[in-house]
Amino acid sequence: MERFFALPEDICGGEAVVRGEELRHLAQVMRLRPGDSLVILDGCGRQYEGVVRSLTKEAAEIRLLTVTEGAGESPLCLWLVQGIPKGDKMEGIVQKAAELGAAGIIPAEMNRCVVRYSGEKRESRRERWQKIVREAVKQCGRSSVPVVADICSLEDLLPRLREGLCLVPWEEGGISLKAWVRTESARARAGAHVFIVVGPEGGMEEGEVSLLKEGAGGSAVTLGPRILRAETAGAAVLAALQYEWGDMGGCG
Repeated sequence: MERFFALPEDICGGEAVVRGEELRHLAQVMRLRPGDSLVILDGCGRQYEGVVRSLTKEAAEIRLLTVTEGAGESPLCLWLVQGIPKGDKMEGIVQKAAELGAAGIIPAEMNRCVVRYSGEKRESRRERWQKIVREAVKQCGRSSVPVVADICSLEDLLPRLREGLCLVPWEEGGISLKAWVRTESARARAGAHVFIVVGPEGGMEEGEVSLLKEGAGGSAVTLGPRILRAETAGAAVLAALQYEWGDMGGCG
């Protein structure tokens, strides 16, 4: 069934109302009509199966039949801290992170970032990335929308990173990812936030890695003999952690 967002305040008493861009997608793109079945997401962890009850130019009214909590959500709390790459690569990065169950994405300015956003451009980029994440959630069957945080520096992030586990894939080497996973398994499975810090093109400088080690208890890890691109490394680590600790591959 097709999936659409409704604001939490528009879901009440066994009914939901779909408006705005989601209404255009429902009526004009997917061409649903009264009597058609669909899934409504509130973006906060609930999904509802329902039926279109009425349709106008202003809104679609949906009769809700069932509700499910946390559908499609990972048992882990994984965050991708991504050094902002050139061009539109960040769009693909946030999309794949959402598909792979990340709880959120934090765009970070690092020393080797070529792109620097300022003023209104910072917020417009973040809004663009958040929109891509919302669409990825609908496609992959999640019920919660990962947050795309404000662009920030590594220094600003340190207090937050200290609250969880900080994993730094680094092409200059470190302990193996397999060894790190064995060491930190109990904490991650118990609900600790795991921050995966990935550099932009060219990777992170040694000073930045040292900052993360000393200021946030970060661990530099190697992903193996091949150097992965900035847009590949985060997705690879997310997939590996979801397989080892989470629900990738199914249960049992």
